[in-house]
Amino acid sequence: MKFKIGNIEIPSDPFFLIAGPCVLESLSLALEVASFMKEITRRLGIPYIFKASFDKANRTSIASFRGPGLEEGLKMLKRVREEVGVAVTTDFHEPWQAEKVAEVVDLLQVPAFLSRQTDMLLAAGRAGKAVSVKKGQFLAPWDMKRVVEKIESTGNRKIILIERGTFFGYGNLVVDFRSIPIMKETGYPVVIDATHSVQKPSAKGDASGGEARFIETMARAGIAAGADGVFMEVHPEPHRALSDGPNSLRLSQVEALLKKLLRLWEALK
Repeated sequence: MKFKIGNIEIPSDPFFLIAGPCVLESLSLALEVASFMKEITRRLGIPYIFKASFDKANRTSIASFRGPGLEEGLKMLKRVREEVGVAVTTDFHEPWQAEKVAEVVDLLQVPAFLSRQTDMLLAAGRAGKAVSVKKGQFLAPWDMKRVVEKIESTGNRKIILIERGTFFGYGNLVVDFRSIPIMKETGYPVVIDATHSVQKPSAKGDASGGEARFIETMARAGIAAGADGVFMEVHPEPHRALSDGPNSLRLSQVEALLKKLLRLWEALK
């Protein structure tokens, strides 16, 4: 099933990319990352969607940075969309937020921890924009069929499913790459989240850790398994990122990885 997100037709050839800093740290950073990513993806011919969160509502610690909040965050996303000229997406955390967020973004994201919440899925579907749902770390891939049915019940059939790993004991995630073809049986495009998949939940005690050295492995394996798109958290200085720095890809490493993924995509064709 094909549909549009902004000016991007999904699924696309080659794969599409959803990428940006984990959280909206500042307008200047958002514009910097979006502009950098737009230029690289334009040269490589990869459809691009900018992503950043206005609120990280499930941080490990109460002391952790959450973001600018709904109002200020949407203003930032609107500036990115208009000034850089890219499609944008963000996640929301309560059903009442969906309609307001949909006024600004091209794609609504339902977070993994909320992926079974019926009211969240119905609100996302009714907002009228395309919807992406991250498969919960606690869900089997075949469970996502019921998630899709909830969104479809609103009449919305612009849906993306995202694989981001499954809990493997405490403080660890693994990706079962069978989940990509299984979820594609729903008829909707599937994305591999190559950065959250290497996250180590709560590994630092008061924050999550991660193993960024495996981002390329996850992205390549996801494309090889049939993913239609790739999701990545990117940052100019991951060690300074206010959220998910340990599992973010440095901006200077993005182009080399995308070129490898393009060669793999072409080989698979």
